[in-house]
Amino acid sequence: MAHPNDSSFSFSDFPEDVQLCILSFLPLSEIANFACTSKRFVSLCRNDTKLWFTLCQRRWGSKTQINKWGGGKITYKLLYKTLTQWENLIGFWRHCGRAGLSGQCPRLIVFEWGPSFVSGSRVCPYKNATYHVTKAPFLWMGISPDGQIVYFLDLEGQTEIPSGDFDSWLEFVCLDQNLVPANVNFMGKDHFIVEENSNFWHSCKSKDVLRRSSSSKNLIEDLDEVIESGTAGSLPDRLVSEMYTYFANRTSPVGDKAWRRQRKKEKERQEMRKWEPEHFLKVVDCSPTPDKPLQGLWKGISGDMNLSFYLVKYDEIGGIICQRIGDMSSSYSLVFWTSEPMSMESPFSAEEEHIYEDHMHLQPFAAEDQVHGPPTMTGIEMVSHILHINSSCSLILPSLVGSAGLQHGEGRIWQYINGTFGFGFLHDHFIIDLKHVIQDGRLLDSVNLLH
Repeated sequence: MAHPNDSSFSFSDFPEDVQLCILSFLPLSEIANFACTSKRFVSLCRNDTKLWFTLCQRRWGSKTQINKWGGGKITYKLLYKTLTQWENLIGFWRHCGRAGLSGQCPRLIVFEWGPSFVSGSRVCPYKNATYHVTKAPFLWMGISPDGQIVYFLDLEGQTEIPSGDFDSWLEFVCLDQNLVPANVNFMGKDHFIVEENSNFWHSCKSKDVLRRSSSSKNLIEDLDEVIESGTAGSLPDRLVSEMYTYFANRTSPVGDKAWRRQRKKEKERQEMRKWEPEHFLKVVDCSPTPDKPLQGLWKGISGDMNLSFYLVKYDEIGGIICQRIGDMSSSYSLVFWTSEPMSMESPFSAEEEHIYEDHMHLQPFAAEDQVHGPPTMTGIEMVSHILHINSSCSLILPSLVGSAGLQHGEGRIWQYINGTFGFGFLHDHFIIDLKHVIQDGRLLDSVNLLH
């Protein structure tokens, strides 16, 4: 039993900064329940610059600059809601389905945090017969100072990364002919659709018109005055005149000519630069683990000496599935799968050594790729484990994916002592060596074309 002289502390006895720190670790549902306990806590939980800033700062403060989003003019509650949805975007995504009419849809994109925005960059092979990749802008995501969520497609991939505030950069790029307003529709956590927002410029212009003439707030106030002082259903001549003038200017051939010219240019621009809706799926499990050493996102030089991206997954029974990302006809085509999770360890039989030595390693051209030149050792001593491939798909005709393209050919997966691996088929006589695309969250062998 506690002594009568012992003192106890309640939550209200803590300083406010300690209370905010504690609340920042709670989910929103529990914060809402806590706010119902007293009027003082209601006020604390509604404080945007205290609680909601603390929530944003604790969760994303190490990744982005919280106070710079929206030029520092938006509420932190809106920022928290937006970043909660965008947080899952960080990482790699692959294009799903056939390429649209735009012909500029990337096969692989990576989302990263910016100081006051989120950027999605297309990841593409740099040159043939090299492991180098390029990272160019594809999708810009931010919040305008008035709280509007904005998305812009960078079809050319030539826009420089904003060096200052995103809102100042946004005013500049809105005039850039290479950027296209877009909408991003999220279909759960692992699927989103990007489509062109053809109404963006019109909605911006409409807001400007309403600000210049009679704002919606003032219009509502005028209507309230009419209801209080006038006859039911009647409107003052002044208000009728303003409404008539506003709509007449939008339909009259001589009204607001500058706005009509801008709309005409915008229509021409839409006809010239059409973006079809494209689907993207999240690439989960991008890196290998100790129990799944082949899992992840890889890159390798295929038989035509082009760099390709591969995604390797383990199924429920331990089998391995390898799929290539970004074929022209199908953005996610099967390369091989094996249902035999058991592997052979060194030392290997003479037959396995002969199979390995009979295959040629596809290597980058030394003149083009100084980093990944021919290795000093390519013998069997570099191999730690060997797995059998019992089914494969055509690497030359990716359109033949399915029952027609499936080949029940024998092959091998060679795991190397450096943590990478290669694969090949007995009928091909070459080995496709795969390298990591990312390591420790960093894109490897990236070439920046904007510098």
